[in-house]
Amino acid sequence: MNRSDRVRPYLLIDFGSTYTKLTAVDLDQPAILGTASAWTTVAAGLQLGYENALHQLAKLTGPLTYEARLACSSAAGGLRMVAIGLVPELTVEAAKRAALGAGARVVGTYGFELTTADLDELLTLKPDLVLLAGGTDGGNKTVLRHNGQLLAGSSLTAPVILAGNKTVASEVEATLKQAGKICYRVPNVLPELDRLHIEPVQTKIREVFLTRIIQAKGLAVVEKELDGILMPTPAAVLTAAQRLATGLGNGKPGFGDLLLVDVGGATTDVHSIAEGLPTQPQVFTQGLPEPKVKRTVEGDLGMRSGAMGLLEHFTPEVIAGLASLPVEKVVAGVQGRTNDPHLLPDSLDERRLETTLAYLAVKEATERHVGKIHRFYTPQGVCYLQEGKDLTTLETVIGTGGVLVHSPAITRILSGVLPTPDRPELLKPHQPRCYVDERYLFSTLGLIADQWPEVSFYLLEKALRQV
Repeated sequence: MNRSDRVRPYLLIDFGSTYTKLTAVDLDQPAILGTASAWTTVAAGLQLGYENALHQLAKLTGPLTYEARLACSSAAGGLRMVAIGLVPELTVEAAKRAALGAGARVVGTYGFELTTADLDELLTLKPDLVLLAGGTDGGNKTVLRHNGQLLAGSSLTAPVILAGNKTVASEVEATLKQAGKICYRVPNVLPELDRLHIEPVQTKIREVFLTRIIQAKGLAVVEKELDGILMPTPAAVLTAAQRLATGLGNGKPGFGDLLLVDVGGATTDVHSIAEGLPTQPQVFTQGLPEPKVKRTVEGDLGMRSGAMGLLEHFTPEVIAGLASLPVEKVVAGVQGRTNDPHLLPDSLDERRLETTLAYLAVKEATERHVGKIHRFYTPQGVCYLQEGKDLTTLETVIGTGGVLVHSPAITRILSGVLPTPDRPELLKPHQPRCYVDERYLFSTLGLIADQWPEVSFYLLEKALRQV
């Protein structure tokens, strides 16, 4: 029977770096009609992997006539960006946060005046986009002018998003365009030392992704079969998290402040939807103001190509002790994961190692994401200085990613978000409720979170299982 006679089906696609994941949803019920996945086929063209997954999905749903086919993508390296600014702790960090929040993969950051060696390194990184910042409005002009001139005289072909000191920005834009570079000028990402302004940058990143990057990534062929590749995959996950946090505003509240940990093969991403302001008296903040919607990416913490980073950071001996395995088995297991991204743990020892690596990835990625508190003394007594977000009172933690979807030890893995006695300065959640995205739906459901908020919220809520 052709089910499309009584449903309103949408096909949602995530072209991931390893898997192409499909979710068929009915907008009217609403309901998940089916999910399927296949290996992402970059070398042979993304269309092959997409068609393989579509064939698997059709076996579950029967023939469907989709009203729309929407996609996100992190295939072919994702959206590779370089961030350039003035002071590493200020404009460089502001540019990096803007890029990460837009779903980019930041492959390089540069502060102060670029040197020729910096430029050579930047060009070898082959970024898809360059975010050029520098100086608060009315502040330093020299560095932005210098860096713009250096990029203008280079062989750079990637578009440049210019988000620096407005006093000199139009001059730098003209310099780049006269040299034949593609340049988009937006408001300063850090107009004042204590004020981030990242939304215009993120909007422009999304626009450039839609208009230029899809073509450059070889996605144009498969896009002809779709109604649009809307955003990078991490942006879709973040959009889903925002919808779940905020709810619908019509008497249906959301989950409130939340932390989402996405454990992947190459990286571990952490997303927080929270102001993160101090929760205790006599606490003062330092550093850049934190965006309510924040994403951090740890490129050395992953379950497959990123597993060697875990081994190097924690040492084979520590991992062996936590997993109750011989050191040589840990080293061999990590090497096997690095060599084969498709490896599946098929023994008790392999599952122990998988759980331990995932726990450590969650633990370290969360510790890098949350804020820290430092004690200092004044004539009036003890005070505290907070750097980053205070997430101690946050009530909701969500885990997603293949290892969590398939693991029987989800509680152990997600315990990595909790405080530990050896790091009392870290502002990690104290007593959160933990959930798992049981069917790995956040990236695909994020594609309809803005256009169909009620449907996406309902399906996201149903997708979660408390652990």
